[in-house]
Amino acid sequence: MRLRGPCRFLFMSRICISRILGIAALSFIPRLAFAQEGASLAPEYTWTWDPVIVFLLLASAWLYIAGVVRARCTSHNPRIFAGWQLIAFVLGWLTLIVALISPVHELGESLFSAHMLQHELLMVVAAPLLIVGRPDLVFIWALPLSWRKDLARFQHISIVHRSWRLLASPLSAWLLHAMALWTWHIPSLFDATIAHNWVHALQHSSFLGTALLFWSSLLYGHMGRRAYGEGIIYVFTTAVHTSILGALLTFAASPWYLIYEFRTAIWGLSPLEDQQLGGLIMWVPAGLVYTIMGLWLLGAWIRDSDRRTSFVCGGAIAKP
Repeated sequence: MRLRGPCRFLFMSRICISRILGIAALSFIPRLAFAQEGASLAPEYTWTWDPVIVFLLLASAWLYIAGVVRARCTSHNPRIFAGWQLIAFVLGWLTLIVALISPVHELGESLFSAHMLQHELLMVVAAPLLIVGRPDLVFIWALPLSWRKDLARFQHISIVHRSWRLLASPLSAWLLHAMALWTWHIPSLFDATIAHNWVHALQHSSFLGTALLFWSSLLYGHMGRRAYGEGIIYVFTTAVHTSILGALLTFAASPWYLIYEFRTAIWGLSPLEDQQLGGLIMWVPAGLVYTIMGLWLLGAWIRDSDRRTSFVCGGAIAKP
């Protein structure tokens, strides 16, 4: 049977992706054999081709491509996922590359401000863009039909369904995200992320994971129309507490993170100046993103109220 159009692309891309993953895995074997954690205090500011991160990025890209193509091949709606959703996912995925693989990652081991930039890229740029792309739905389409049926049955188990609704509620997501943000900025824990790779990976996972949960609960939660009004509150309070943390970092009288004490001089910055710059990055750009998101939710709330008002008034006028 000859495959045509997107279905043929899906089949060929499977072969290409599998070959790329195989070559990538082989190329990283020497690095894994000779890498020693903490061997040098002066990192090389190059692209960081960590095998686990590269694999996860490629796997997510493959799942998204496969899901979109399969959905359009098998669904009666050829435009099942909107173009703007695809663009949002691609931009979020590229932001992950900048944050996790580009020289920004290595620079974060010498500059606290670069480390903060990396975190903001993960939490307030990549996370909302990825959520807008609806990877939760697209990835399911990439799975075999039997797996999708098993997953649907698993999701409908009472305890699983209730637990997920509780975890994905805006309040739970807000609390988890706030806890992750404040906990990881405790000096001893933050210093540990620079000294130990596994702690650094845990920090990034918690930041990105809770941010994805937070933005998902706001944009595609289970509250219906209430999501707009409550979403404004959660976005506003998140902007407030992150701004407070940014202000504390900016106006601190002494550096919080001693591990950067001898790392910033090469950039002509004292540890305190570097920390102040990092605080400003958390305070101003991140606050701007939260403000924009809050205004968008407010606009969506007003538009939804106008539609309901028009519907009610129209029904009343049409009623004899």
